[in-house]
Amino acid sequence: MKITDLQNRIEEMVQWLAQFGADPEGGVTRLLYTSSWVEAQRALELKMKEMGLKTCYDEVGNLYGRLLSDQSAEGSILTGSHVDTVKCGGKYDGAYGILAGMLALQYLKETYGAPSRSLEVVSLCEEEGSRFPLTFWGSSNITGTAPVDKLNEVKDSRDIPFITAMKEAGFGLGHYCSPRREDVVSFIELHIEQGAILERNQMPIGIVEQIVGQKRYTIECVGEANHAGTTPMAWRKDALRGASEMITAILEAADRVGAPLVATVGKMTVEPNVSNVIPNRTVFSLDIRHPHAKVLDAFGEEAISLCHSIGEARELRMKVEKHLDALPVEMDPDLLRRVEGICQDQSLPYTIMPSGAGHDAQMMARHYPTSLIFVPSHKGISHNPDEYTSKEDLAAGVKVLIELLYQLGYKKETE
Repeated sequence: MKITDLQNRIEEMVQWLAQFGADPEGGVTRLLYTSSWVEAQRALELKMKEMGLKTCYDEVGNLYGRLLSDQSAEGSILTGSHVDTVKCGGKYDGAYGILAGMLALQYLKETYGAPSRSLEVVSLCEEEGSRFPLTFWGSSNITGTAPVDKLNEVKDSRDIPFITAMKEAGFGLGHYCSPRREDVVSFIELHIEQGAILERNQMPIGIVEQIVGQKRYTIECVGEANHAGTTPMAWRKDALRGASEMITAILEAADRVGAPLVATVGKMTVEPNVSNVIPNRTVFSLDIRHPHAKVLDAFGEEAISLCHSIGEARELRMKVEKHLDALPVEMDPDLLRRVEGICQDQSLPYTIMPSGAGHDAQMMARHYPTSLIFVPSHKGISHNPDEYTSKEDLAAGVKVLIELLYQLGYKKETE
């Protein structure tokens, strides 16, 4: 394979993998341990073998393609991403990082032979949490942080137990090795941005400095239901009006803080949800993200304080539940500098940026030196059948990955 062939090869492989789980409603639906998921992993396994890689699964279904060292250097350099999708998702999310890693290892094998340190591409079994209420199942098993003690309680929307689904897919039966990895020297994830920053700034490469921290809340406001026509405005204990004021106050506060802080209310329920009754109960979600923990903590406190103040003024009973409090995660600075140097050498414009979305890299970075590299997403669209990245941008990312893996896997530390 020639380096000049990468544009067509990566685009062809994206289209090829998208047939596994192609959804009649558009896009790709490849949920953990479903038949389309199994078909995709088995197809990737065969493709890896065709490329000359040694393949294996672990006990939860992570698939590896290995380019083994011909020397005694310990540990492996790992690259890849997740094979699962959201329902009616795009072709590129997750899949691109797997396919790029496969092409990179194929090119390095054909060009340089065996590396001095083993190189591996991994098709992680799950990241999205689209079927079961678990996220990062693949990477959390590799890092030894998966909530395995809670699996007996986990079911999907059809009431299928997690363990049953895993066993029906051929995993969790003791046939494969443990997923825990103690030998990973570094992890590199190549991913589409899933945002519009790179495209708007005409940057083919984004080098992620940190993945944002996240706080998620459920906020409940309880007032009093009453007749919509006979209750004066001043006497009402309107849960929806109070919630609306809270949401407006939080979002206006986020505007004042400015980027990169983001705050989102994406879900709301109203009771009794009748046109001629004053709402007595409203529940809404709140998602707050920022790359720096101090800013995130301060804004979280401000947002909840605003809710309580408005609730008290409106005579509403308040209940606030925080169900996610994830710290920001820093990417490895040495790998960041390496990627920056590669972009400079390849005359590729780039920017150093945070990631506003969660990725497997955030799980890996807590245990191994990790790099997360972005290529543009057209119009910032993702988790959508219209998700698209040009083959030119896809290939640019693969070229950066090839050089980074070459430096880590072939060049001696003294070079």
